Amino acid sequence: MHCPKCHNNGSRVVDSRPTDDGKAIRRRRECEECNYRFTTFERVEQSAILVVKKNGNREEFSREKLLRGIRRACEKRPVAAEDQENIVNKVEHKIRDYGASEVPSTKIGEYVMEELAHLDDVAYIRFASVYRQFKDIGVFMQEMQELEKKRKDH
Repeated sequence: MHCPKCHNNGSRVVDSRPTDDGKAIRRRRECEECNYRFTTFERVEQSAILVVKKNGNREEFSREKLLRGIRRACEKRPVAAEDQENIVNKVEHKIRDYGASEVPSTKIGEYVMEELAHLDDVAYIRFASVYRQFKDIGVFMQEMQELEKKRKDH
């Protein structure tokens, strides 16, 4: 494992613990050269899932890309990084449970919005505005009313 600071190839594991309901291992490592500490995650490599975009293009599912989108929606909001990571984990599990090698991007967006709705209204609306490509204020208001209705039903 290369050190992110000095790029030395030698590191030792300082601490190791399960995470993501036992589906991954979080390891704290220390560089043998500069003593810099960093975290790595080890998870089972699973078969690739292709995301079918709205325009018909296909690309490999990326946890990192999904997390970036969620982070952007949660920017300057009181949503912990751990909660954001948990959303990615839940969405990835739902995608794998979907049972197909290809998943529509619309399905992934719905999964994310479902999770964000429980976490933070503003992050939900931000994500929805990009995902659903709000055309005007009417669509925005309709989404707000839907969110309010969901709140009252729960």
